[in-house]
Amino acid sequence: MTDSENLAREPIPIPKGLYDILPVEQEGALSWRNVHYWQYVEEMIRKTVAHYGYREIRTPMFERTELFARGVGEASDIVTKEMYTFIDKGGRSMTLRPEGTAPVMRSFVEKRLDTLAPVHKLFYMGPMFRYERPQAGRYRQFHHFGAEAIGVRSAEQDVELIDMIYTLYSRLGIKGLSLYLNTVGDVESRKNYRNALQSYLRPHLSDLSADSKKRFEENPLRILDSKDRNDRAIVAEAPSIHDYLTERCMEHFSSVRSYLERLKIPFHIEPKLVRGLDYYTDTVFEFVAGELGAQDTVGAGGRFDSLIRDLGGPNLPGVGFATGIERVIQTMVAQGIPFPARPVVDFFLIPLGERARGVCFEILCSLRREGIPSDMDLTGKKLKVVMKHADRAGVKHVVVVGDNEIEAGKVEVQEMATGKKRAVDLADIIQSILKGKND
Repeated sequence: MTDSENLAREPIPIPKGLYDILPVEQEGALSWRNVHYWQYVEEMIRKTVAHYGYREIRTPMFERTELFARGVGEASDIVTKEMYTFIDKGGRSMTLRPEGTAPVMRSFVEKRLDTLAPVHKLFYMGPMFRYERPQAGRYRQFHHFGAEAIGVRSAEQDVELIDMIYTLYSRLGIKGLSLYLNTVGDVESRKNYRNALQSYLRPHLSDLSADSKKRFEENPLRILDSKDRNDRAIVAEAPSIHDYLTERCMEHFSSVRSYLERLKIPFHIEPKLVRGLDYYTDTVFEFVAGELGAQDTVGAGGRFDSLIRDLGGPNLPGVGFATGIERVIQTMVAQGIPFPARPVVDFFLIPLGERARGVCFEILCSLRREGIPSDMDLTGKKLKVVMKHADRAGVKHVVVVGDNEIEAGKVEVQEMATGKKRAVDLADIIQSILKGKND
C-alpha cells in the first residue's frame, strides 16, 4: 500500500472551533452535546414563542457581505475581525451569517412584508458563524434563537421581548440569571454623549488598547464595551450616557423600567452596557449566568429603530434579541437541571432464525404504522447479548420469536423493568399491544 493510500485512510478530524451534537449521552464537560437536550430546548422555544404570537422565519446561511457591513456596522468587531467571507464563482463577496437580525431585516425589506400588516413578530433558530478563538461557550459555528418585533416603538414592545426570553429561561428551570439594562439613546443623545466621552478619553488616549484607539474616532461608545482590563479601568469614571439623553429617550427608558418592575422581573441598570452591534438605539439588555465563566452572557438584545431604513426599507421601528442555545444548555447542565427522559423503544423484537425475521419485520412495520416506537434486532447475535443491549438502551418490552413460537402461534411479551411476561397470540399481537397501550 502506498503512502498516499495510507493517508487516504486516515480519519479526517472536525475543523477547529466546531463540534458534533450526538444521539448518545456523553459524560462530564461534553454532556451538553446530547441531541436530546437540544430537541427539548428547541421544543420549549417553539411552545413559548407561540404563546407570544411570534412566527418563524428562515433565512439563508450566507448573504451578500455588504448586508452585514451596512447592517451590523463596518467598524464592529464582527465585520472587521470575525466574519467568514468568500468570493463565489461569480466574483461576488459572500459571508456566512454571523448574526440573525440583518438577514431577517433584509428579507422583511425585500419581500415587502410591511405591506401585509402593520406589525410583524418573527423568530428564527439556526447556526451562525464567526471566526473567533475557540473557548468555553464560544465556537466558530454556534446556534441562536432570536426574535424580532417590527412596527411598534413603545416600551411595552421592548418589555414583551424581555418577558418572553425571561419566561423561556424560567420554564427551562434556569436559576440565578441577572438582567442588565441600559439605554444608548437616539442619534441626538449619542451625538452629545460622543463629544463628552471623547473629551474624557482624550487625556488617556495613549493608554488605551489598540482596538480602543481605533474606535476613538470611529465609534467611541464601543470603548465602553472593551474587554481589555486597562480600558475598563479607564472608562470606570467616564461620564454616563444617562446625563445626555433627550427627553423622549428618558421617558422611554423610564417606561421600560416601570413595566419590568410591574412584571416583577429583576434588573440592574448598567450605564456602560452598549452591546457590540452598531444598529442599537434606546433599550439594550443582557442576561448573564455566572456558570459560564468569562463568556457569561446567555442572551442579549435591544431596539434598532433605524436599521430597516438603513437597509433600504421603510422607516419602521424594531426591537429584538438572540440567545445562544449552546449557552442555555451549558447553563442548565452546570446547574444540574434535569432534562426529560429521552424517548425509548416501547417494543423490541428479537427473531431467532430466518423464518422469524420475516415474521418480526412484518410485526415491526405494523407497530410503527400504529405510532408505537418499535425496533428489532438485525445483527443475529446471541440472545443474551441482544437482551443486554436492549436493557442498556432502556427498551420497555421485548418479544422473542423463534420457530417454536411460530408453530405454537404464541409469543411472550416481557416487561424489561420487572421481568414479568404475558402470553399473546401471535396472530393478534398488534391488537393485543394496542389494547395494552390504551388500558
